[in-house]
Amino acid sequence: MNDKKLGTAAVRWDLSGFYSGLDDPRLEADVAAWERLARKFAAEFRGQIDARLGDALEADAELDMLSSRIGGYLHLMQSLNANDERVRSVSESIGRRMAAVSGDCLTFYSLELAALPENTVAHLAKCDQRVAHHLPLIKQTAVWRPHQLSEPVESALDKRSPFGAGTWSEFYDVMEADLRFLFGGKKMTLGQMTDLVAHHRDAAVRARAQKVLNGGLGGTFAKYSAQTLNVTAGLKSVEDRERGFSHPMSSRNLANLLPDAVVESLHSAVRDTGGPLAQRYYRLKAELLGKKTLLWSDRNAPLPFQSERKIPFAEAVEMVERSFRALSPTLGYMVAEFTKDGHIDAHPAEGKDSGAYNMTLVLPGRRAASFVLLNYRGTERDVMTLAHELGHGMHGLLAAAAQGPLMFRAPMAYAETASVFGEMTVFDRLRTEQAGRHDPRAALALLTGKIDDFMNTVIRQISFSNLERRIHAAAATGQRLSADEIDRAWLEVTREMYGADGEAFTYRDMEHLWTYISHFHRPFYVYSYATGELFTQGIYAKRAALGQKFEALYLDLLRAGGTKDATGLLAPFGLDPTRPDFWSDGIKASVGRWIEEAEALAETLDLPDAVRRAAKRKKRQAPNRNRR
Repeated sequence: MNDKKLGTAAVRWDLSGFYSGLDDPRLEADVAAWERLARKFAAEFRGQIDARLGDALEADAELDMLSSRIGGYLHLMQSLNANDERVRSVSESIGRRMAAVSGDCLTFYSLELAALPENTVAHLAKCDQRVAHHLPLIKQTAVWRPHQLSEPVESALDKRSPFGAGTWSEFYDVMEADLRFLFGGKKMTLGQMTDLVAHHRDAAVRARAQKVLNGGLGGTFAKYSAQTLNVTAGLKSVEDRERGFSHPMSSRNLANLLPDAVVESLHSAVRDTGGPLAQRYYRLKAELLGKKTLLWSDRNAPLPFQSERKIPFAEAVEMVERSFRALSPTLGYMVAEFTKDGHIDAHPAEGKDSGAYNMTLVLPGRRAASFVLLNYRGTERDVMTLAHELGHGMHGLLAAAAQGPLMFRAPMAYAETASVFGEMTVFDRLRTEQAGRHDPRAALALLTGKIDDFMNTVIRQISFSNLERRIHAAAATGQRLSADEIDRAWLEVTREMYGADGEAFTYRDMEHLWTYISHFHRPFYVYSYATGELFTQGIYAKRAALGQKFEALYLDLLRAGGTKDATGLLAPFGLDPTRPDFWSDGIKASVGRWIEEAEALAETLDLPDAVRRAAKRKKRQAPNRNRR
């Protein structure tokens, strides 16, 4: 089905509500207005936070909303024009201006807010509803006090932020848009190559594409990638020591409102429970693909009998809306409204960012707006990606209405919860529809697609995190890892999760694939995906038991935004993330159950005897593997 039949050509963002373009005088006027407000903020509130906290919070919100309009517009423009030097230049110039003013005028605020005595905050909360509403923000800011540096140092760090580790991630987006690989007589982009590797139906094409991709990422690009990762890890190591963090993950864990011990339990559970399940699943998938062992390029391969039907975008929207409405009429109505107002950009286009994301903003006047970027090509996976990003959008909009501009943003570890929940609602609807058609092949194809997604979200992301842990541990002792050393570490953490060579995979032509993971330049960002997936599976499993109570509890979770930690969010559902078995139970209840269902379906199909024998063998051996 071509793009015209998919109906994505007209599904584009309408950004006119921000500015008419980069030359719009209102953009410069807003930047200048923000600078004036920042200077006024410093003049009015420096040294006065204990007496005028309510006014300061209100002024902070105005700064945040104006900054969101400026920064949000520039980010959206860059997503549509990744190769446009002028868009990048304007964005960088404005970012540097605002960071400089922030360092001079706003750094004091978080320091003074963190230093407020608890009794002072309690007194102010009794007298001022604005303070009472923002108590979660104030308490979370205070947690950072032991790790804050002097104001001159913090100010310098704020001014340096446009040139910090995060800029490497942004630069990688630019590099991604420029990379080209010669394949089949054509110059292919990184996105086109990874799509071939992951989804092409011909195993030989997938294997050749991966060899070309891996080769193109090696050599100079791998050396460059290693250098930037070493710089990122080295900078973080120095700052961590100055701030007194006990290990490299602590600052990210604190930002995610997760204790170090809980995050360590997550990693252990994925290794000990998820790893054996992954190996078990990929052995089954190898049999389903008619192979003894898989190449890495077979990891996401569609099954031979998987449907090639392309789903028009309008049908996908209707499917997602119905699924959300079955979960919650409120969410169903929100999806219907979301898709009417030019806040989705679905059409794949030259120069557009690959992949998908959601960005929710609270704009001046406390008007919330949410934007979804997609590259929609009509597959069932694309439908679930739409549900994933709309889940983010519903989360952001509900939290913005309840919490306002300063507290609506959920930490990354919880931000993925609503998006994965959205995927699950569509997945269950598709499964229900297929059950009515009595087509076990289609059911197995859908189920393996979902298991593939889980493996990518949980097993692969924790494998990424384990690689980061090695790089940052080396930096903490003053070591620098070469590209060859990172290659070896990449293969080692991969084998730790997916098994030794020949068990499920033959690890050929993949040693350089770490180089294009731009998230490595946002240290320990990646484990949030696994956290969100397993949070969601735990909550989702409670739907039947909670019955009619579930919708209200779930909407309350979304409305909480950034005001609660993991324990507070999950307690209403009878879940406790600090319990040692929380993570492993979530893995077994979700992907463990799906693998058993996939094995059972494989037995019912008219497949080669070897496949049926393999499915039975894996089913018999499953209990032993889960105890390993």
